[in-house]
Amino acid sequence: MPASPPLVPLPMTPEEVASRGWDEVDVVFVTGDAYVDHPSFAMALLGRWLESEGYRVAILSQPDWRSCRPWRTFGPPRLCFAISAGNMDSMLNHYTANRKVRNDDAYSPGGQIGRRPDRATAVYCQRAREAYKGVPIITGGVEASLRRLAHYDYWSDKVRRSILLDAKADFLVFGMGERPLLEILRVLAEVAQRATGELSNDVARESRVAGQGLWKTHDVIARLRAIRGVAYRLGASESPPTENTLVLPSYEEVAADKRAFAEMTRLAHLETNPYNARRLVQYHGREAVVVNPPALPLSEAEMDRVHGLPFTRRPHPLYGDQKIPAFEVVKHSIQIMRGCFGGCTFCSITAHEGRVIQSRSPESILAEIRRLSEDPSFKGVVSDLGGPTANMYRMNCRRPDVRAKCRRLSCVHPTICKLLDVDHGPLVELLRKAADQEGVKKVLVASGVRMDLALRGPAYMKQLVEHHVGGHLKVAPEHVDARVLALMKKPSIQGFEAFARRFGELSRAAGKEQYLVPYFISGHPGCDLEAMIRLAVFLKRTGYRPRQVQDFIPTPFDLATCMYHTGLDPMTGQAVYVARTSTERRWQRALMLFHLPENYADVRQALLAAGRGDLIGDGPDCLIPSRPPQRRKEPKTNREASHKGRGAKAVGYRPHRKTAQRRPRA
Repeated sequence: MPASPPLVPLPMTPEEVASRGWDEVDVVFVTGDAYVDHPSFAMALLGRWLESEGYRVAILSQPDWRSCRPWRTFGPPRLCFAISAGNMDSMLNHYTANRKVRNDDAYSPGGQIGRRPDRATAVYCQRAREAYKGVPIITGGVEASLRRLAHYDYWSDKVRRSILLDAKADFLVFGMGERPLLEILRVLAEVAQRATGELSNDVARESRVAGQGLWKTHDVIARLRAIRGVAYRLGASESPPTENTLVLPSYEEVAADKRAFAEMTRLAHLETNPYNARRLVQYHGREAVVVNPPALPLSEAEMDRVHGLPFTRRPHPLYGDQKIPAFEVVKHSIQIMRGCFGGCTFCSITAHEGRVIQSRSPESILAEIRRLSEDPSFKGVVSDLGGPTANMYRMNCRRPDVRAKCRRLSCVHPTICKLLDVDHGPLVELLRKAADQEGVKKVLVASGVRMDLALRGPAYMKQLVEHHVGGHLKVAPEHVDARVLALMKKPSIQGFEAFARRFGELSRAAGKEQYLVPYFISGHPGCDLEAMIRLAVFLKRTGYRPRQVQDFIPTPFDLATCMYHTGLDPMTGQAVYVARTSTERRWQRALMLFHLPENYADVRQALLAAGRGDLIGDGPDCLIPSRPPQRRKEPKTNREASHKGRGAKAVGYRPHRKTAQRRPRA
C-alpha cells in the first residue's frame, strides 16, 4: 500500500500554491500573526477547517501594509479575503498599560516588533479593497469581534465607531468563526459557480476584479445577512430588521454621554447568550451597524472534528530557525475545551468564546496525545491539558430549558448556580488516561484553575496536586478587597485561602514541594489606594511575592473597560472609583511589589498620601522600613561600558529607525 504524502502546511507563497496544482485560491487568510500550523492559532484552525470542506486556502501572514502589493500575491481569491489582526488586539499587542511600545511580539518570528500596523484589522481591509475592489472582505478575530460596536479605545482615550465602518469590510464574524465563516463561503461559492456557468472562467474572474460585484445581488446579500455570528453595516437608505431586534443608544449618544455608554454596554452584554440573544442595531449617523445573535456553540462531535484535522503543529518552514515565542509556550499543549462561564469583567474570553463550555470527547483528546507522542521533539511531557480555564471540562447547565432563557453573565458569581454541573469526574478520568498513554511521562496543567470549582471536587484536587503540577500552579485571586472583587465578578479572598490551605496539605501528603503562583491586578476600577494597601498587607502577611504586576488595561467591550471610561458600573449604574493618573497607577503597581528596593520611594509616597504612615517603620507588620534600603551595586551594562571604551556597543529598541545605533550628531 503506498505511503500517504507528507503533511504540509497551508501555502504561503505562489510556488506552494502551484505545487498543489491550483490555478487560483478560494480564500486568502490575512493575519497579523506568524503562521503556525497548530490548533492554538486561529488562522490554522480555520484554514484547516475550510480545507477539510474542500476550499483552497492560502495564508498571507504579516504582510507589509505600506502598499497593497502583498495582497496581490495569490491573485484575486475566488471567494473572499478573510482578515484578522491576529490572536490579540493589535493595540494590546503593541502597547503596555502605560501606552509605551512593547519590546517584543510573542506572535512574530524571533519576537520581532513592527511586523503589523496599529489597528491592523482596518488597515488590512483597506489594502484588500485597494488590491481587488470586487472581492468580498470578511473580517474576524479578537480585534474585530470586540470592536464590532461603538467602543472605548484606551490608547486614543476616546469612543471610536464600530470597526466595520473604519475597516469597510463587507461582513464581520464575531466570536469563534467556524460556523458563520463556512456558511458565508457556501453562499459565495454558489454565486461563483453560477457566474462560472454563465460566463467563461476568465471573464468571471475579470468581472470580480473590475469591481462589478457579481455577489452583490439582493437575494445573496439577504442570505448573508441572516447568518448567526455575523455583523454588517446598513447604508443610509436601508432599514434594519425589526423582528427580535434591540436598538442600542447611537454612536453619537454614547460618545457624548457616559451614562448612555454604560447603558449600551449593559444591553449588549445581556444579549450574548446564543440561545436567547436578540439582534442588535446601533446607528452611526445615517448608517447603522447590525449585529446578529451569536453563532450556536459547536457540538462535541464538531469539536472533535475541528481538533482532529491534520496539523503539522509547527511554524511554517519559511521562518527557518526563528522561534515564535507564543508557539514555544503551547507546542506540546492540548486544548480540551473552549468557552468560560466565569464572566470576569476584565477578561475578554467569555465575550469572544462564549460562556457555554464546548468540550472534546476523551477519545479525541487521547488520539491527539498519541499523535503528539510521535513527534521527535516531544520529550514525554504534555505542557498543558486545559483551555481558557483548566477545570471547566464538560461543565454545563443541567437544565437546557432554563439555559435557553437565562441572561446571567456569570454562572459562578455572586454564587455558583445551583443548576451548574460542577462534576469533576470526567476531567479526573481524562487526566488519568492521558498520563497512561504510551510515550507520556507527565501531563501538566498550566491553564489557570478556577479555585471555587476545584474546592467542590476533592478527587480532582487530589489528582491535580499529586500528578499534574510542575512545581507551580497558576491561580487568579486577583485582589483581596471585597468591593473590588465584586466588580471583577471574582470570589472572596477567603476562597483563595481555603484553596491554598488544601493545596498545601495535599502537597505535603504527597511529599512534594509545590507552590501557588497567584495573579493579582493593580489599577482595576473600584481599586483605590486603601484597597491596594489592603492587598499589600495581605501579601506581607502571607509571604507571597509576585514576580510581576498585572496592570489593568481597558480592552474593548469588557465591562471593566466601561467602568474605567464612565466611572459607572454598567449593571447597576452606581459610581465606581477609577485610578486615572499615572502617579496613582504607578503607586498601585509599587504597592504590590513593596518588597523591591527600587519601589521604596513610591510605596512611601502612596502610604503617606493614604494616611497610612503606620506601615512605615521597622516593626514586623510594616510594609517598608523607616529608612530606604541600600541598593545593591549593579554591574555596569554594555552601554555604560561602551561609553568608557571597554565593551561592545549597546543595541536597544529605537522605534522607526533603520538601525539600532544612534545617528552621529551634526
